[in-house]
Amino acid sequence: MNKTELIDAIAGQSGLTKVDSKKALNAFLTTVSSELKKGGKITLVGHGTYQIVEKSARTGINPKTKAPIKIPAKKAVKFKAGANLI
Repeated sequence: MNKTELIDAIAGQSGLTKVDSKKALNAFLTTVSSELKKGGKITLVGHGTYQIVEKSARTGINPKTKAPIKIPAKKAVKFKAGANLI
């Protein structure tokens, strides 16, 4: 399912127009993104939890040349599914 299909599904289930559904989805995505950028954690009971995790620097291997490469530390988004999601 892509974003347009998701907007259509939200409109169909909620009774909102497609325009309002698109605004609601964009507001949700913007809110989640800004909260994660601040280092926050978002828990939606029954759906799951979004949070930022720190990945430490490590050494990897270039699969083509087999030469070791340094992978820098970074932040990544982690999603843990809730028990009722599936």
